This record gives sequence, structure tokens and C-alpha cells, in this order.
Amino acid sequence: MTHKIGVIGEKESVIPFQLFGFQVCYASEEKEVKQALAKLMKNSTIIYLTEKCAELIPDELAKVQQKMTPAVILIPDYDGSRGIGKRMIQENVEKAVGQNIL
Repeated sequence: MTHKIGVIGEKESVIPFQLFGFQVCYASEEKEVKQALAKLMKNSTIIYLTEKCAELIPDELAKVQQKMTPAVILIPDYDGSRGIGKRMIQENVEKAVGQNIL
């Protein structure tokens, strides 16, 4: 089995990832994001998801993050960070360590 890295987001934000051989899915609406996530979950070990797209699918994202794989990592889009990815990392560290050390 080949482990792949997938990226979901607006074209302007994720097109550079194609240069690295990542599987890129363009999405900017809720339905497109859900479809892309379902597609990439079948064969990806890591999925990068723009924060803007993550805001469109909070329930699905919460379900995916309960699983060991794939790892879903939020990244800023071309407009910059919305702070969602950083907040998620802080929450995970707090769960693991028992307090916020960041």
C-alpha cells in the first residue's frame, strides 16, 4: 500500500502542493470539501486542509480527528491564518499533557 499526502483547499492556496507530488483537491464549498475529504481518506496518511475549508465541515472534521489515520492538519490559506490550526494544536497538547504548555 502506498501512503499518500492529500491537500484540500481553494485553488490559489493548494496548487503549489502539486509540485511536491501531493494529491490535490480543489474545494471551496461545503459539498466539495466533504467529497474531497471522503476521497482522500481512502488512500492518504496525511491530509492538509485549509482553515477556510475546515470551517465549512466542523462535524465531519471532528469525526475524522477521532481516528488515528489519516492525520488531518489545518493550514492557512492565501488570506493568512485564522488561528484555527493553532487552537487545535493547543487543545491536543492540553489533552496529552494535562495543561496548555504552548
